[in-house]
Amino acid sequence: MRFGLILGEALSGLRRNASMVISVVLVTFVSLTFVGAAILMQLQIGKMHDFWVDRAQVAVYMCTSISQVGTCTDGAATEDQIAQVQARLDSDALAPLIRDVTFLDHEQAYQELLDLVGEEDASVLTPDQVNETFRITLADQTQSDVIVEAFRGMQGVEDVTDQLQYLEPLFSALTVATYIAVGIAVLMLIAAVLLIATTIRLSAYARRRELGIMRLVGASNRFIQTPFILEGVFAALLGSVLASAAVVAGVQFGVNGYLRQRIPFVTTWVGLPDAWIVVPIVICIGAVLAALSAGFAIRRWLRA
Repeated sequence: MRFGLILGEALSGLRRNASMVISVVLVTFVSLTFVGAAILMQLQIGKMHDFWVDRAQVAVYMCTSISQVGTCTDGAATEDQIAQVQARLDSDALAPLIRDVTFLDHEQAYQELLDLVGEEDASVLTPDQVNETFRITLADQTQSDVIVEAFRGMQGVEDVTDQLQYLEPLFSALTVATYIAVGIAVLMLIAAVLLIATTIRLSAYARRRELGIMRLVGASNRFIQTPFILEGVFAALLGSVLASAAVVAGVQFGVNGYLRQRIPFVTTWVGLPDAWIVVPIVICIGAVLAALSAGFAIRRWLRA
């Protein structure tokens, strides 16, 4: 009976302040949607980083007949120079760092170029003008600098590149986007907290006579405060549920339905299992912030 009375008071307060409650729901919805998006973006960055770091290679490009760098003054790399690179890769110093080595000769490298840019664009080069290449997959990608330094400046080697260096700007840009989403989410959450507190104070002011009577008959502060806290939590929970639905819909239709087909070179996307991990986090954040905000606001009002 006591719980039914408290719940009835909370629902009554929601009906009396319908417009403010709708505002709380909308602000909470927007802010928690940004929170969920930020969490998913961070998960996506982690997935992409783990995938590409494990597969990124160091490429050693041998000189061709058209190479212009100082290590290629004698023209295309000779068989002896290619053998020297292979011997250094097999040496006791570098072999423990390497998981796999693939060598592409002129024909194989040219065919790869054809597959990448098409026959029309690749026709400006002949096979002997495409670099023979050692593709080195490392056991530990953090040791890529060792491989780069081992072959850079070596006669017969035109260039040495670490593929991971091309991915770092992408990861940095995604991280900045995550920070922006988190910043917007924090601002919106602050707005939601302030709006919840204002709504609770207005609701308490509208029922000041009832509260006065409850105090006179000996009602405890906890009994008086609980309906107001429930009002804030109910409104925030509704916004949280809407935000959760937006997160799940974004993954289902935005990621699975659009990005996977439009960006095929990214094979590790967040999925619905990740979205369902985010949902309880979003709901808990909404409920806890609403309870704390409403509790603080009504406690200060009762003291006044």
